[in-house]
Amino acid sequence: MRVHHSLALAALLLSGSALAQHPAHPAPGPVVKPVLTKALPEYPGKEGLVLTVDYPPGGSSPLHHHDAYAFVYVIEGSVVMAVKGGKEVTLTAGQSWSEAPGDIHTVSRNASNDKPAKFVVFLLKDAGKPAVIPGA
Repeated sequence: MRVHHSLALAALLLSGSALAQHPAHPAPGPVVKPVLTKALPEYPGKEGLVLTVDYPPGGSSPLHHHDAYAFVYVIEGSVVMAVKGGKEVTLTAGQSWSEAPGDIHTVSRNASNDKPAKFVVFLLKDAGKPAVIPGA
């Protein structure tokens, strides 16, 4: 297993310590853990990246995008997801969601203020590019 150097940046950018939604009452950030980075020789210049994301109760991520195809699978609790121009969707354990490289991830948060949530993210991205890009 090879863990890509952009994972540290992804964890920092998705964490509440990097950006808070509201300075007076920052939402707790997620805990992002790398699982696997895999070069895809059949698709030159592309790689697969798998992460787990744990949201504490009330946790959320700031506005960001991935410049990648992102596939989400919820394994615990429930999360609310949305991209710019789309409707918010609440996902529970066993449900999935996806976004495309041009999407701006406007909402990514735990749907609960008293229970944790956890999901797996698979990204299909350009090799060597960051997994998470802050802002729009």
